[in-house]
Amino acid sequence: MGLLKGSDSVELKVTLPEADHVSAIRALELDPLQAQLRQVVFFDTPGLDLDKAGVVVRARRVQGKGDDSVVKLRPVVPETMPRELRKSTSFRVEVDALPGGFVCSGTLKGAARPGDVRRALLGERSVRKLFTKEQRAFYGTHAPDGLELDDLELLGPIFVLKLRFLPRELSRKMVAELWLYPDGSRILELSTRCSTSQAFQVAAETRAYLAEKGVDISAEQQTKTRKALSYFAAHLS
Repeated sequence: MGLLKGSDSVELKVTLPEADHVSAIRALELDPLQAQLRQVVFFDTPGLDLDKAGVVVRARRVQGKGDDSVVKLRPVVPETMPRELRKSTSFRVEVDALPGGFVCSGTLKGAARPGDVRRALLGERSVRKLFTKEQRAFYGTHAPDGLELDDLELLGPIFVLKLRFLPRELSRKMVAELWLYPDGSRILELSTRCSTSQAFQVAAETRAYLAEKGVDISAEQQTKTRKALSYFAAHLS
């Protein structure tokens, strides 16, 4: 309750086991051809030192929208975040809630120049130039001492299909994300975002909707980012 009070929003998430992906897509009447293609890349050390420090550094290419970048810190206590940072329109404190757990994170987003992420993937652009001055300062405050952005390894890319949909029975927007890992495994995540004051009501309504559709949310939850980091770090040449 304390985290909710100091946060800007709540994102309710659930991941489904691979065996349930096809049945869930059919039950929710999702149209794959309406999905937006994304290419996501993370940056960390081979030993995942940023991940151990609770820092996530990510950039992505979004079909039809361009490039963006994120520096995320988790977990955070909202009241400890600097006032000036909380005033930034690029910064958001959000509680991610999954069945059986939750985490509060602080995310600073920036827009990269068109084509910069692709150039970084090709080794033609330095990592630090994908991030704004504000993001670089945020990173410097929370990253392990001496670990600069340009010291990080590229982990990825990974392809993601993202589909926004509006269930008739729920009357609120939901998002389906399918993460496609190079080893052939997949994570399907369903989510919806709401204000902190609506969190418990929206959680109950969403759970009831998924149950009505026969979507089982009782399986062990997976983390998209952690799985991606672990996979690519293990396959660094």
